[in-house]
Amino acid sequence: MPKILVIDDEPQIRKFISISFASQGYEIVEAGNAAEGLEKAVATTPDVIILDLGLPDMDGQELLQALRAFFKGSILILSVRDSESQIVRALDNGANDYIVKPFGVRELMARIRAQIRAADREAASLNIFDDGHLYIDFEQHLVKLAGTRIHLSPKEYQLLALLASHPGRLITQQFLLNEIWGKSHKEDTHYLRIFVGKLRQKLGDDPAQPRYIETEAGIGYRFCRPA
Repeated sequence: MPKILVIDDEPQIRKFISISFASQGYEIVEAGNAAEGLEKAVATTPDVIILDLGLPDMDGQELLQALRAFFKGSILILSVRDSESQIVRALDNGANDYIVKPFGVRELMARIRAQIRAADREAASLNIFDDGHLYIDFEQHLVKLAGTRIHLSPKEYQLLALLASHPGRLITQQFLLNEIWGKSHKEDTHYLRIFVGKLRQKLGDDPAQPRYIETEAGIGYRFCRPA
């Protein structure tokens, strides 16, 4: 039974979502403000979070960033804010989808189902990466190249795993630095250059014609999809 956490300060919205989704077999957890939402996100481990941006005790964009510090599931924004800048900012802050109020419950349900399916596919595909040359076992933290195990430092492995678990997706420098070194190092892009260089050397990856790690100058890195 998928569990959905609804963080919205409007009781009627929470009640409408709760009744609609509960009738389809979902378990609904409600929170009326940011503090309660953070607490329940930790305590109840939801599959999906539906988040309103207009909360009384914290701006929803800030709460989104706080949730993304530990929550790996899907976050769908449900907000009256319809400007392109707000939508882009939310997606950059880690939202998976964005719906503008007023909304149709059928569309909301369809988008939630799509997020759950995507999460299921990603979870199934993340256990092993194997293109016939590079092999990564994400559960065992095991990396082989042409059948021979290669030894990576913890941070080298973490960097490779973050990139390889999102093939084809551009991962920003700030996201990688925050995830691996913490918020205090979000501007230390030289860390990434050093560790990406070490990874490329161990993987035999040519930066001029990358097989695995592609650089988007000044933005971030992308793990190349297998041909």
